[in-house]
This record gives sequence, structure tokens and C-alpha cells, in this order.
Amino acid sequence: MKKVKSKRSLLCLFGGRSREYEVSLMSASSMIAALDRELYDVHTVGITKDGKWYLYSGDLASIADGSWADKSSFLADCLLSPSYGERVLFVRRPGKEDLFERLSVELVFPMVHGAFSEDGTLQGLLSMTGIPYVGSGCTASAVAMDKDLTKQIVTRNGIPSASFLCLSAEELKTRQEDALARAESVSGYPLFVKPANGGSSIGASRVWNRAELLGALEEAAEVDYKILVEECIRGREVECAVLGNSDPETSGVGEIEAATGFYDYESKYLSGTSRLYIPARIRPETAQIVRDYAKRIFLMLGCRGLSRVDFFVLENADGTESVLFNEINALPGFTAISMYPKLWAASGIEMTELLNRLISLAGENDQIRPLRSNN
Repeated sequence: MKKVKSKRSLLCLFGGRSREYEVSLMSASSMIAALDRELYDVHTVGITKDGKWYLYSGDLASIADGSWADKSSFLADCLLSPSYGERVLFVRRPGKEDLFERLSVELVFPMVHGAFSEDGTLQGLLSMTGIPYVGSGCTASAVAMDKDLTKQIVTRNGIPSASFLCLSAEELKTRQEDALARAESVSGYPLFVKPANGGSSIGASRVWNRAELLGALEEAAEVDYKILVEECIRGREVECAVLGNSDPETSGVGEIEAATGFYDYESKYLSGTSRLYIPARIRPETAQIVRDYAKRIFLMLGCRGLSRVDFFVLENADGTESVLFNEINALPGFTAISMYPKLWAASGIEMTELLNRLISLAGENDQIRPLRSNN
């Protein structure tokens, strides 16, 4: 008699307190739909905008449209056991407030974005529990989220980037003229302004004069206390996906052509007017440089599992092309239009197989997060 292989207990996290809450819902609904249910016993846990955790047992459509948190009959209070190695989700069902159910959790797939999610805070919590999880650890997640720190590390390791500097929200508030002058020292207009810790282009602006600059700095300061000011690069925006741990693979290179000339939040998720080209419309030797840089950056930051690394490609007067690093996303989106799964699909790895590989890599990650003894 053939022995039936037991399923792995997989906890999928979505939502969160960041401004990228809606992006997380889109990513999670696509990802959960593609999971192989013959391999995994899937538990979905949503985090509301005010930070409450619920085990959600309703349909995926309600995750995608944001109505999941209103479906009280499908919600149960829950929390992860903080005891290292216990690997348990405690669940309190409606009408059974005095009884906690214990659900085994073998692995966590955190499909969450932004602050309190992919910035190392959630990864620190999961590391404390001893539950293996998909993606980078606490330190790499925090550094990759901080565009200022990332650029400092990358440029000091010989990979070129656009000119940049970082301002603080306090500096903008108390020494406004000095802050504006410092920002204008980066380059001539236009300039890009964005929160140093943020994603999905939320709080990011392209500005053409000082009046716009002040408004953009104030908008970015509402998202993060660190504000990145960058030289505006006129070139192709290209992206490369990375998959693996100590010896990662890189995908082919994709290109984004924003309809508005700036790949902002609306262009990414709402209007649907931007165009993607896979492969990117660049020279083969340039694509190889992008792939080499992507792998180097992934490793130098200590990333694990997955990342998407973004670059600019400039055409030089002599017909050659130059590559400039833009940013890295250590937990990229998995929406229907997200570049990370599209790049791997173009390389022959469809979504279900991609998720299986990420989960397998997370199991390897568990081996490098041992419980340290004080003995």
C-alpha cells in the first residue's frame, strides 16, 4: 500500500500596517491561488491596518478586494507562540473565547510589504519564534528597505548609481532653507524625491522646481523620517529577479516603459497603461552586466530566497550602454502585473513551481538561524 505523503503546514501572511496594505492584498491573493494544495495545508492570516491578526477562512476574492476584514464569520483571533521552536499558531474561535486551538506551523510565507512587514520587524519576530520563513532575515530586510543605506553599501562596493543624498524630516522642519539647498546640490532639476524606507512608489515624486521640491519633501516626510533625493536619470528602467540563497540564480532582464514617464503608484497598480518588455530592449552584453550586478548586490546585502533588483540603462554617445543601480526589493510583489513572477515565467518557471522553490529555500534558511546557547 502506497504511503500518502503528509502535507506541510504553511502560514500565509497578508495585509499589515503599512501604506502598501492594498498591494499586499493583491500579491497574497495571487500567491495563495497558485499554491499547490496537494503539498501544503494552507492557513491564511491577515493583519489589519491597525495591526490586529486574524486567521481568515473565507474566499480569496475578499482578500483581493479588501473586504476580508469585514467578514466576521470567517475571522478568528490568533497569535504566534513566541516560544522558540514551538511553531504554533494559537487561535480563538468566535463563541469559544475561553478555548485556544493550536495549529501547527511549519513555515511562514510573508506576502506583506512596507513598514512593519518587510523592513526587518516581522522577520525579527519570526526569527524569535524559530519558524522558518520565505525571504531574507532581519538585517538584510532592514538594509534593503532603507534606500539610503543600500545605495551607500552598493556604491562603496564599486557599483555605480545616480547621485543622491539623504535628508531628515527634522532637518526639513527646523532648517528648511538649508534642506532645500542641500537637495538642490544633488543635480539640476528635475530631481526625484522619495521616502528612504518605502515601496510601491508611495510618497515618491519627480519635481521640476523649488516650489515642487518643498511639497515633495513634505510628502515623503509623511511616510518616513529619512528622505532620499536623487538625480533624475533619463534611461531605460530595467529589473532583474534573483532566486536562491548562497548561490542564487538570476532571471532574464525586463524593462518597464511608464506611460507617464514616471513609474508611480498609479502606473504600477491602477491605470494599467505602462508597458513591460521581457526581454528588455538592451544589448545582450548590457543584460549580462545587469544580471551580474543583481547577483552581487543580493549577496553583498546578505539577502536570502528572493529579491528584485532595479537599474537604469543609459545609451552613451558612442553607442555603448551604461548601467546604474536604482534599488532592491527584498520581498517583491506577486500581483498579476508584478515583474518578479513574470520574469521567472519568461525563464520557464511558472508561479506554482516558483512558490515551491521559495518554500524549499526557506527550509534551507532555517538551518542558518540556530538557537544560540549561552552555555
